[in-house]
Amino acid sequence: MSQSRILVVDDEAVIREALRRILESDGHKATCVSSGHAALEKVQEESFNLVITDLKMPGMNGIEVLKSIKILQPKVPIIIITGYATVETAVDAIKQGAFDYLSKPFTPKQVKELVTKALDHSRISEAETWTQNAEDNGFDRFIGNSTAMQKVFNRIIQVAPTDSTVLISGESGTGKELVARSIHDHSQRKDKPFVAVDCTALAESLLESELFGHEKGSFTGAMRTKVGLFKIADGGTLFLDEISNISLTTQAKLLRVIQEREVTPIGGTKPVPIDIRLISASNKNLRTLADTGEFREDLYFRLNTIPIELPPLRDRKGDLPLLVGFFLRKFASEIGKEVKGVSPAAMAMLEQQDFPGNVRELEHMLERAVVLCDGDIIIPADMGVIDDELSENISRGQYVPQSAEELKEIKRRLREEAVLPAERSFILEALKRNDWNITRSAEDVGMQRPNFQAMMKKLGITARDNKFGE
Repeated sequence: MSQSRILVVDDEAVIREALRRILESDGHKATCVSSGHAALEKVQEESFNLVITDLKMPGMNGIEVLKSIKILQPKVPIIIITGYATVETAVDAIKQGAFDYLSKPFTPKQVKELVTKALDHSRISEAETWTQNAEDNGFDRFIGNSTAMQKVFNRIIQVAPTDSTVLISGESGTGKELVARSIHDHSQRKDKPFVAVDCTALAESLLESELFGHEKGSFTGAMRTKVGLFKIADGGTLFLDEISNISLTTQAKLLRVIQEREVTPIGGTKPVPIDIRLISASNKNLRTLADTGEFREDLYFRLNTIPIELPPLRDRKGDLPLLVGFFLRKFASEIGKEVKGVSPAAMAMLEQQDFPGNVRELEHMLERAVVLCDGDIIIPADMGVIDDELSENISRGQYVPQSAEELKEIKRRLREEAVLPAERSFILEALKRNDWNITRSAEDVGMQRPNFQAMMKKLGITARDNKFGE
């Protein structure tokens, strides 16, 4: 679980020290002050995820502290702790905005459970609030309030009303097509077509035919005239995904289309005028490819009028609680399960992942977890991944399965995880030896192509995502 900043307010030093030790033993950062006035100064200096305050203190009591903090940081949950435990004071504190109430003497377990409950509630509320705001602003496809993602949102807002050409860069799985669709949906072209083209999916000759169209009889197999995607997208937006995979020959033709705003079908002689907004994307650095001659520099400058850089998930781990909450609600609703959240161990496991597949990988992991979950809380075994640290925790007895079924599942997954590295190396090396040609790779290792593809799918390796081989 990520470290939370917790403010402790109590005039008794022994209570402050006890709470500090309990909170820090659970991985939180505790800031302790001895008065309500000192608490308000701290709240004005920095933000906190949770406030724990005594009710009866000299100068400013807990209710007064609560009311003041709610003005300065209205979303922070506040727990009232007191030795004067009556129903009336508890109800009054909660009416005033306290999250919950805990009476002295308390045990470390009681404190930890209530703190976890308050922080989880805060994260869910924050996710719901942000998601609602995102939907109100038309960004319902995006989840994240990190600085990096806010820059992306702001750039979309700036560029969408224009017709400027946009180049979206970022690793596979970061959401490049979602950005392109959002730009289109917020543009003046939103009522016209949005056409997406995967430049890795087709051979060069077929790609040109798809993009520019062709005349009947212009090449073998051209049994009829075909309208190209440039023309189909007329008036709207054409999105060229993974544009770095286009050959230099096709790049030259694409540059001419962009410059002249017209396209000539293969085998045709009469240019056809087009009116499109062009957005392209790449998981490779086009500037670097241009410097090495692998991508036309003049085309790069044409495409890179407005750059948008999408951060990898490993650089925005603070967005994990929002993303996890969003995907859990989504898949629980779609699958029809009452899954309410993830266990601390499961969240800790997620926070330790590098996520080479980024948000797409997290999405698939959580979909699998919801399907496999037998209760209402996701546990590590539901994730389909047993990482090294969790394995060590299990061996040391620090993570104990709660049922025979969970034990059985963990044992199965541990056995599976033991062979995954060998399987991954086996597949990747075969693909690299054969330039990522799946048919040749399967033949090279003596496997049927369907079986080879099935293993690729199991390992989450796709031909278009060949960064694994870089």
